[in-house]
Amino acid sequence: MKTNFLGFWSDWNEGRSQVSGSSLWSPEIRSFFGHPVNDVAGRQTLDTSVFALLRQSLPDLSRETAIALEGDFKGGSWVVCQGHYVGTLERSLFGIPPTSRVASIRFGEFCRFENGAVVEMYCILDWLDLMRQASVYPLVPPLGGGEAWQAPRTQDGIVSGASDEDGRRTLELVEGMIGGLMQYDGVSLDSMHMERFWSPRMMWYGPAGIGTARGLKGFQDHHQRSFLKAFPDRIGGHHKCRIGEGAYTASTGWPSIQATHSGSGFLGLPATGKRITMRVMDFWRREGLYLDENWVFIDLPDLLLQLGVDTFQEMKRRAQGCLD
Repeated sequence: MKTNFLGFWSDWNEGRSQVSGSSLWSPEIRSFFGHPVNDVAGRQTLDTSVFALLRQSLPDLSRETAIALEGDFKGGSWVVCQGHYVGTLERSLFGIPPTSRVASIRFGEFCRFENGAVVEMYCILDWLDLMRQASVYPLVPPLGGGEAWQAPRTQDGIVSGASDEDGRRTLELVEGMIGGLMQYDGVSLDSMHMERFWSPRMMWYGPAGIGTARGLKGFQDHHQRSFLKAFPDRIGGHHKCRIGEGAYTASTGWPSIQATHSGSGFLGLPATGKRITMRVMDFWRREGLYLDENWVFIDLPDLLLQLGVDTFQEMKRRAQGCLD
């Protein structure tokens, strides 16, 4: 199943990919994207509202997959991928101005199959990072590194032929780590004992707006502390998929988190007191007994819209300022 799926996507390199004409996609597919695309019904609409726009704006578009794994979750068969769309940004894309320079759009993607066709798809594209590349970034600078987002250090993210035991070990380690997060006492980050789960040289690749961190201290300083302060009553769950294969595990919920925005500092924002939800995707790589890398997608434009900040409108204002 995975080989056919990745083979289909390789057609991007020859400019042949047409979702609307491929039997890999069910005509009745239900797709769920990050803001501003959001929910899409049907194969034809998926092509015209997302992929055709990508091809038009980046005419030399290709898709570079860094991680791909497959597995079953609650009776469903899933293929999940993470990587970049790459091309020259020649036309505006969702209002992001053209640059005539190479652009790289991070993507995370979860696809559920029935009878050899995708019937359900969840996808987050990091539009904020594309805004950064186009010099119209609408937020305060991230605490973490803004540009550091790498493929797996071991260069083995296209998982094939891994043992079920390896996948189970990775999944159990991730679930143990998530259980540790729930032990936060509201005072000290040490109460979660994250050193039990992460390697000393861990890399945490966050979305634009948060950035990348190295080591447990970097993760705490550049993301975790401000996040926990902002959303102290967070509740996770609502998983659509969580699978493990080999040294990799991937998980998504739609939404993954519900919380109250009751603390200040996250993304430079004051507390609003609003109830919010978060669409999140995580990809982890285990090395030995520890988690060594974690790639994280958060639909920040959707989250910020719930908090009263329209990132696309702010981006347009900045773009207009550049033109003036």
